[in-house]
Amino acid sequence: MTFLRRVHLLFFAVFLVSAAGAAAGDVLKVGSKRFTESYVLGEVIAQTARATGASVEHRPGLGNTAILFAALKSGAIDVYPDYTGTIAFELLGLPGVPLLSELNRQLSAHGLAAGVFPGFSNAYALAMREADAVGRGIRRISELRDFLDARLGLSPEFLNRRDGWPALSDTYEIGGLAVRGLEHGLAYAALERGEIDVIDVYTTDPQIRRLGLRVLEDDRRFFPEYEAVLLYRLDLPSRHPVAWAAIERLQGTIPAAAMLEMNAAVELGRRDFPEVARDWLEKRPPEAVAGQRSLMSAVFAPDLLRLTLEHLQLVLASLLLSISAGIPLGILAQRVPQAGRWILAGAGVLQTVPSLALLAFLIVLLDRIGALPAVLALSLYALLPVIRGTEVALAGVGDRMRDAGLALGLSRGQLLWVVELPLAVPGVLAGIRTAAVINVGTATIAAFVGAGGYGERIVAGLAVNDHVVMLSGALPAAVLAVLIEWGFRLCERWLRPDCGKS
Repeated sequence: MTFLRRVHLLFFAVFLVSAAGAAAGDVLKVGSKRFTESYVLGEVIAQTARATGASVEHRPGLGNTAILFAALKSGAIDVYPDYTGTIAFELLGLPGVPLLSELNRQLSAHGLAAGVFPGFSNAYALAMREADAVGRGIRRISELRDFLDARLGLSPEFLNRRDGWPALSDTYEIGGLAVRGLEHGLAYAALERGEIDVIDVYTTDPQIRRLGLRVLEDDRRFFPEYEAVLLYRLDLPSRHPVAWAAIERLQGTIPAAAMLEMNAAVELGRRDFPEVARDWLEKRPPEAVAGQRSLMSAVFAPDLLRLTLEHLQLVLASLLLSISAGIPLGILAQRVPQAGRWILAGAGVLQTVPSLALLAFLIVLLDRIGALPAVLALSLYALLPVIRGTEVALAGVGDRMRDAGLALGLSRGQLLWVVELPLAVPGVLAGIRTAAVINVGTATIAAFVGAGGYGERIVAGLAVNDHVVMLSGALPAAVLAVLIEWGFRLCERWLRPDCGKS
């Protein structure tokens, strides 16, 4: 088998794997935010719809409110659980929470609607350790003005919401306090260890009771009502009438006590989100079979195969794009040194851009979430090693080999394909191998935009501060990186059977 045919076969195999598993048909797509309650409610909605026979996909932990809203408008998801105060203030910029009819009138301009109230409210609040609050005589948010050395740990979303820290600090005149951003699940642990003094909480958080925290009184009535409600696309009821009818029957079925129990089953009982939702739907107490998960059981959970395939598709699809662009750019960089300096500098700059920032930029540019922005971001990150590997490998071929080819009457194009590229294979593959291994780790960020992969577990673990869940995503990613490294070494031997001979 010739070298070129082997290269074509390898590229075709990568394309087939990266394209495998594409969604077909009209799938009902449920989204959820990156905190416990949203994960659980997303599972309740998904399992309720799935029980009707509908094809349902739950995209958990997509990120903050703005990302979910953009996903809903673009059709990347069909429904997700939110809160009336968040919709009114954060999404629509209203001065208060109006009646549902007015809320829906404003949402209809975006092709959306709010409806189906599960039956509970979950407001924002600020909380402190009880002993600290007693010692300093603090019962109200306004009294934080006298706690000048207070250390606040606030969730990234709360730091930037219209109904969050900017407006709250102005209302209570506490803008001078020291504030740092912390993921919601990690903030409780930091508060317990005494690393921070005040955090933002949701009133249905079970950690409030476990840690005996004092929820500070909102004495200036800053926070609006946050009644749980489903936000959905207007075409959802007509596209999935049977599933939607089942979802509508969730109206008023989840009182605050039940939601608190389900949150506690996840955060304190270390139960899986789907399991807790299933128990509630089957009317079993969430704590009835609570138990500590082992790391191995978490790693080999039923979703391992799905997450592995999704992760592989992200890595291979992005790698295919970076190879398709990177090798020609590497050839150009070697052929035209002046252009090469600009090409390598540009690829280097791309690698300095934080991965989440690049992903956010692509979401805005493409106006969608999911695999496409994730694959594009990963392919841009993989460009530099591919370009550099190709450029260095071709430079190492040597003028003698080129002169010999030209003496045989080969054209410049023939010389490249018949002599230079075959001799440069080890160096080119080394660059591709480096890009692939880097992408295995970087692909975990894809979970933030609903593209799946092992990052789903890592993000879920961060949401509930569960190290076992985080490791159950990190360990398979590490193993996959090692397997890909070995796989490329085997491919190199297959493409160039003589490359290992001296």
